Amino acid sequence: MPVPALKIVETSLPVAPGAPFAHPQRAPLLGQILQRISHLNDQDLNRALALQRHEDVQLGHILVAHGMVSERNLLTALSEQFQAPIADLDTHRPKADLLTGLSPETCLKHGFLPWFLERDKLVVACANPSQFDQICQLLRAEHQGQIELAIASAPSIQRHIAQIWSSDLSAKADSKCPPRYSCRTWARPLGRPIILAVLASLMLVGYLLPVPSMWLLFCWVMLNLLAMTTLRLTALGQQMQVWLAAFRNGTPKPSKIASISKLPKVSVLVPLYKEAEILPKLIARLARTDYPKELLEICLVLEEGDEKTHQAVRMTQLPPWMRAIEVPKSRLKTKPRAMNFALDFCRGDIIGIYDAEDAPESDQILRIVRHFHSTGPEVACIQSYLDYYNPKQNWLARCFTIEYAIWFRLVLQGVERMRLPVPLGGTSVFFRREALEKLGAWDAHNVTEDADLGMRLARFGYRCAFEPTTTHEEANCHTFPWIKQRSRWLKGYAMTWITHMRSPRALYRELGPKGFLTFNVLLLGTISSFLLAPAIWSFWLIAFGFTPAFASLLPDMAWQVLGATFVGSEIVLGVLGIVATSGKGHRFLIPWVPTMVAYWPLGTIAAYKALYELLFAPFYWDKTHHGISETET
Repeated sequence: MPVPALKIVETSLPVAPGAPFAHPQRAPLLGQILQRISHLNDQDLNRALALQRHEDVQLGHILVAHGMVSERNLLTALSEQFQAPIADLDTHRPKADLLTGLSPETCLKHGFLPWFLERDKLVVACANPSQFDQICQLLRAEHQGQIELAIASAPSIQRHIAQIWSSDLSAKADSKCPPRYSCRTWARPLGRPIILAVLASLMLVGYLLPVPSMWLLFCWVMLNLLAMTTLRLTALGQQMQVWLAAFRNGTPKPSKIASISKLPKVSVLVPLYKEAEILPKLIARLARTDYPKELLEICLVLEEGDEKTHQAVRMTQLPPWMRAIEVPKSRLKTKPRAMNFALDFCRGDIIGIYDAEDAPESDQILRIVRHFHSTGPEVACIQSYLDYYNPKQNWLARCFTIEYAIWFRLVLQGVERMRLPVPLGGTSVFFRREALEKLGAWDAHNVTEDADLGMRLARFGYRCAFEPTTTHEEANCHTFPWIKQRSRWLKGYAMTWITHMRSPRALYRELGPKGFLTFNVLLLGTISSFLLAPAIWSFWLIAFGFTPAFASLLPDMAWQVLGATFVGSEIVLGVLGIVATSGKGHRFLIPWVPTMVAYWPLGTIAAYKALYELLFAPFYWDKTHHGISETET
């Protein structure tokens, strides 16, 4: 990797008065200094040293993460150990003109920032002094004079990097996903004249060629019903095989996490926008995790301008392993853009995502890490089960819970077991960082970035696996908010389908015949199921004795076949609902499965709202508001 050029411009910012700049050859022990200047006892120090022997983490980070010492005391101890001043970056801000030719990625990776230049002496603020020699090598290409060390905290350095390179990092977040895989290269709001012309053309074709048009609609409906039903039956068959094998062989005991010699660092992104009320509960839920805190960082990703959430974070004492990252303002305001921006500030080898209302199981991250450890690099993503903690709130919450059980516990797992593309869930999903960056992270313009990323994983030859650990969320249990949320999901499915189908030959080549078919059934089939529902409902008009004018355009046999196929598909969906809710925690939902026939029409309303937005506001993010449930966990 070429060393970036660094243009040094002289400035005259002062250092802490009287602080020496020597870089000692033999530094005193950090633990001994901390015992002298803080309340660190022998027991805590020995515990931290024992952890360090099994983890690739600095001793100071372990001590701070476990609350054994404060960050201020650690900075003081590092200053004494390395005989370097503490850099007050807020009082004397780094000059942007010191950074010409230096990339923010380099500074973030090594945790440093050129602070100021005094004559021929460059002072560099560094969060990890043990890497100072390596940082000097990076800077020697352009600065041949003296380079001196100053100590600063990692959050302080990162905050100033974000401020100095705000526009560059913001633009990068918008376009991390390669143009070939991004909807930003084609999705544009269409003008009303174009829409009206298309609608008029369709109506004209239907008027001039009514019989061919009706047959075309009939074939589309039939093909969609058969494809979706076949996929569901196949997924059910896969799950039955797993249960049968478990019954014959017994449930295998999970391997112990201790078998991993060194646990990896894990970063979890938690995008927050207008979530001030839910913040205390979120912190309490995430604090339950039993993953080693020195290897974990929870990044609260905040939007610039969201003052209520910012104020709530400032008023809250965050744990040492949790911090906030502010995303600069932009015309584009989406969850994937925020995650793209935050990704460069993460130190984890594994990147996870939680939503504001999530309540993951305490051992979830440990189990995810163990799963990654037991698989090869082709498994780039692991998805947890998603469930709801308020399914008893009302009828809509019950139906939403049944749908999630069908989707995550049957359909998606069946698809994954056949090694086919999986549209991911937007939360409780974890990635190998190397693979995520290779893909170009998230498409900042896609409002269902999770489904899109699942398809890109498959196109790049990666797999997604499932780990049977559950994250409970808040079911969207009010009608209009439910429709708004579902419309965003369906709009994103449409955007993902159009984006990847721009080059169908390449998609077919990369996914293979079965993958290509599954891609179309999962995305186009889901969208079509809701958009075509009014055509299917027409069968019930005929079945109950009504004779619409269009009924004569098809023979009676066609309507009978359509009716039988529709009834059969509903029976299969009902069976899946019963199977998916037959577990101990969901059995109370079984009597509600038949009522799902009244639940699905809400999706049709959402689908037509999604179609409208796809044409007129493709990048609009219809936010889901959380914290309205009567039940909390």
